[in-house]
Amino acid sequence: MVRLGTGIGWRPEIAEDIAGLPGIDWVEVVAENICPDHVPDALRRLRERGTTVVPHGVSLGLGGAERPDPGRLRALAERAEALGSPLVTEHIAFVRAGGPLTASPAIEAGHLLPVPRTRDALDVLCENVRIAQDALPVPLAVENIAALISWPGEEMTEGQFLAELVERTGVRLLIDVANLHTNHVNRGEDPAKALDELPTSAIAYVHVAGGVERDGVWHDSHAHPVTQPVLDVLAELCARTTPPGVLLERDEDFPAADELAGELDAIRAVTAAGAGAAEAAVEAGAAEAAVGASAGPGAPVPDAVRERLALAQTALLSALVGGTPSPEGFDRRRLRVQSAALTAKRASVIAKVAPELPEILGTGYRPAFARYADGRPMTGGYRRDAMSFAEHLLADGRPDDAAARRRLTLWWQERSGPAPLPSHPAARLARRVRLALSGGR
Repeated sequence: MVRLGTGIGWRPEIAEDIAGLPGIDWVEVVAENICPDHVPDALRRLRERGTTVVPHGVSLGLGGAERPDPGRLRALAERAEALGSPLVTEHIAFVRAGGPLTASPAIEAGHLLPVPRTRDALDVLCENVRIAQDALPVPLAVENIAALISWPGEEMTEGQFLAELVERTGVRLLIDVANLHTNHVNRGEDPAKALDELPTSAIAYVHVAGGVERDGVWHDSHAHPVTQPVLDVLAELCARTTPPGVLLERDEDFPAADELAGELDAIRAVTAAGAGAAEAAVEAGAAEAAVGASAGPGAPVPDAVRERLALAQTALLSALVGGTPSPEGFDRRRLRVQSAALTAKRASVIAKVAPELPEILGTGYRPAFARYADGRPMTGGYRRDAMSFAEHLLADGRPDDAAARRRLTLWWQERSGPAPLPSHPAARLARRVRLALSGGR
């Protein structure tokens, strides 16, 4: 197992701070945000000074009913090679549903959703992981996710599910201790029990992140400081094993560099304190099976198994983003909370992808987006979603303010033509003049 050390999630907003933080051994980048041919200069400079970079995928949907998309796998492989990475990581989650297996339109979650811990789901996941392992040039590690909801009729605990996944595929694990804490608050699952059931030799590295509790629900926000309960779960893990790497995640509301440094110091203190106990635990326990090589191809998953999983996941996702009735056995209140969280995240990502939209709409942006998203699942990614949102508003004669409506019309026209409009400032100015002279038509 590669020794990574202490790292931080690399984000453009804090690239300068990361470059100046002491003791950063490695960084993790969201794979889908990196173009292999145009690695950001700040990230390239980190690599040149010897900092390891690990791509972290969010869109494969290895826990989904469909087999992994070859194009997404190629893209992940390209990023691993471009960054000289020792491994790549993804999530044990599904992110889309519908499609050919259900003879229904494909829909996107825009988020990582939990897979049921059942034999059917595990069989599908194992086959999908093997497909990914065969397509990637470096080892794969998969991450446990946080969830607001539980599937009815689950047949295994999280620890049992992960342990059998490792046994059957040889895949490595990325253990997120913040997600274990989230599932403790939201689903009553004991982090210590999950850690006891894990094959610790499979751990590639560990995520640590902040969150916040509202109305008895823990939100894994990645936008708040790391809390003591999360550090306590990290300590539990470090008492069992010395993880090859530990990484601080932060995605929004970035604090000052000295606050990030303080969080990293707290993480280092916990891992250092647990090092001796972990060594003693390993010596006292039985040797664990080696991981990293697949246990074999396994029998192909029958189409009927994938179809059953596809129907179940489509019913859940449709209830969350399409306004259909809640599937039987789910907690309806939790589904409403999850649905609202998905809409809020969708609006936040659209605001980043298309920052002109909240600028044009002002305080009306989020209410307008919530009305648009109600019963309208995302079907083509966030950029397409932003265009559809604008089209929806304009078709409805909104915004009410004529000047804002003209600005939104211009924004839409500039992005909806058969070919990209010239990017030169003079060309854009000329277009604005033409629009003004035409009265916005």
